[in-house]
Amino acid sequence: MLRIGAIVLGVGDVPRAIRFWQEALGYRVHEEGFGGAATILVPPGGAGTPIALQANVTPPQEHPRIHLDLHVAGAAEQRAETDRLVALGAQRVAWDSYPADPDFVVLADPDGNRFCIIDLGHVPD
Repeated sequence: MLRIGAIVLGVGDVPRAIRFWQEALGYRVHEEGFGGAATILVPPGGAGTPIALQANVTPPQEHPRIHLDLHVAGAAEQRAETDRLVALGAQRVAWDSYPADPDFVVLADPDGNRFCIIDLGHVPD
């Protein structure tokens, strides 16, 4: 039976991506074999989906079909995490597809990979 083994991000600078995602999510480098040629980051305590960082020269998509959604409990936490990740090297994305009352913020990691911070406590207007 198939299962998701890892989410793979193509990156131009693997060491920089390792530092960013370790700081962003508290993940650690997986030292044992995992398969493939990527650097694997695993969540603390081992629960959750690993992230594989693979060297890639292709530029990231401006409107990717697949991206990461990172969840927070409320608007204050969303603002705090957005500011923290920007301080770590993420960039705010001038997203042209926001709805009128968004529950998400679009950011890009230092390699330009888009991801969202979702406010799970958002109450639509």
